[in-house]
Amino acid sequence: MPYKFLTDEQVEQFLKRGFIVLHDCFSREVADEWVDRAFIRLGYDRHDPATWEQKRIHMPSHQHIDVKEFAPKVWGAACELLGGEERVAAPYRWSDAFILNLGIGADQPWEPPSPTVKGWHKDGDFFRHFLDSPEQGLLTLVLWSDIEPRGGGTFVAADSVPPVARFLAAHPEGVLPGQFDFLALISECHEFVETTGKVGDVVLLHPYMLHTVSQNHLGTARLITNPPIHLREPMNFNREDPADFSLVEQAVLRGLGVERLDFQPTAPRERVVPERVKRQQKMLEEEKQRLAASGVS
Repeated sequence: MPYKFLTDEQVEQFLKRGFIVLHDCFSREVADEWVDRAFIRLGYDRHDPATWEQKRIHMPSHQHIDVKEFAPKVWGAACELLGGEERVAAPYRWSDAFILNLGIGADQPWEPPSPTVKGWHKDGDFFRHFLDSPEQGLLTLVLWSDIEPRGGGTFVAADSVPPVARFLAAHPEGVLPGQFDFLALISECHEFVETTGKVGDVVLLHPYMLHTVSQNHLGTARLITNPPIHLREPMNFNREDPADFSLVEQAVLRGLGVERLDFQPTAPRERVVPERVKRQQKMLEEEKQRLAASGVS
């Protein structure tokens, strides 16, 4: 299919390495407004690291924006990776559910990305995973702060799509979030990347991409969000016309070493309520109180 938002280089990058980076998707001014409000919600001084009590925080959401209007470059590229706008669940929204790295591992020697780093995982703590799961058509890393090397950027395993695809294909009954053998999966990977970038950059990743948190040795605040993009229907690896396979589906078929696959789940699709939801509900109420006390609505 002809691409309006993706370049040929980005298409090949995605098929080979499972991710692409889009630059200047939104302004620093907007990001600063959201980040300032986030620090009020936390009760921290954005400019005084001495007030940053926790080093790793997953915040709940208050505000939401429609990505098609706010960051059309992201929406357009995502639709092309997923085979067309008609396949993407809309509206696709971003929120201020920030993930902060305020100095994780700053007191420990730097450990570059490798299979020995702890915490490698595939996102999706809210559903039973199948090879064709529609809950995650793409993963995203939205940069709300600049991220320099050794500044808390997410580590990604750029060759993790094939081993994850093989694992899911071998489990048509589905895999609950706690049932993945991530140690075995990451041991099959050899290409690792430390993501860095500027405010307004967005990384679009294959949903099978293994990734993990990294240390932040710089003493700066790293803020990202990672909202997945949902599909209207499950992925289809057995389309009549090969030209109809999305780039995400093509990457799976490449990883499996087949031209097509008639995948059929053998168990019902299932939603899971993760523990983080309960924690974030408590945080949400506390944040509302701080915002009210500061006069911010």
